[in-house]
Amino acid sequence: MQTKEFFVAENLGKRLDCFLAEETDLTRSHIKKLCDDGFVKVNGSNSKGNKTLKSGDQVVLMLPDVKISDVKPENIPIDIVYQDNDLAVINKQQGLTVHAGNGTDSTTLVNALLFHLDSLSGINGVIRPGIVHRIDKNTSGLLVVAKNDNAHLALSKQLEDKTCNRVYVALLEGVLKQDKGTISTFIARNQKDRTKMAVSDFGREAITDYRIIKRYKNYTLCEFSLKTGRTHQIRVHAKHIGHPIVGDHEYGFKNQKFKLKGQLLHAYKLEFIHPTSGEKKSFTVDIPDYFKDILKKIQ
Repeated sequence: MQTKEFFVAENLGKRLDCFLAEETDLTRSHIKKLCDDGFVKVNGSNSKGNKTLKSGDQVVLMLPDVKISDVKPENIPIDIVYQDNDLAVINKQQGLTVHAGNGTDSTTLVNALLFHLDSLSGINGVIRPGIVHRIDKNTSGLLVVAKNDNAHLALSKQLEDKTCNRVYVALLEGVLKQDKGTISTFIARNQKDRTKMAVSDFGREAITDYRIIKRYKNYTLCEFSLKTGRTHQIRVHAKHIGHPIVGDHEYGFKNQKFKLKGQLLHAYKLEFIHPTSGEKKSFTVDIPDYFKDILKKIQ
């Protein structure tokens, strides 16, 4: 059982389910079920999702673990860039969900990790063993996986302290004028579509640095460096500045020129301090072939 605790800082008259949807990656339907099943308490009492919160309220969310038998190893091919006794670095392919949730209970990276690796940390429970951070299903590239709890805690602390460097490359619609800059906003659940995120006047702080790699006639190849790790952060920020990512069916243009399965967003660089040796580890991976093909077409 994983427990998360939240405090309501401002009296916004917000519903409990809306508050938790903004503070977590859970959908309102999932939150409603947790409330109905007694896994959400406000000030120590079971509460329904439509409860109105006030300043100073304490919200406790309990996430029950699924049975270990429900998460099975699957022989899904994955690119293991590096591994040792403490961790593994994976170059995730586009189209592979990281872990179960929101209707996905198999054919995930976790299923593949359970097959290919000898151990995984247990801090995130049986649904997300080893998962320190995530990248979206249709985003490709690097992420680090912890094989034991000590490594997991150390890597999570680096993410929290912003000492873990994560750099992405993306092809954006249109031509950016500024060579580099910083996008700093708040991000929360989209009020009209709870499966999406949006720039908001409230929510969680999100900071992304960017620099131009190359300008094309109607596109921009851009590097993004995450200073925070919010859900869909780069995709939301790209849309926010008026240059969504090519191939992004959720946040991009409605009419896509290229027939792509997902966004041209790739986590190509990952740097962190090894939790045992103290050595700085740096990994880079090239963009996928389908990404290269589009770059050739727009030359």
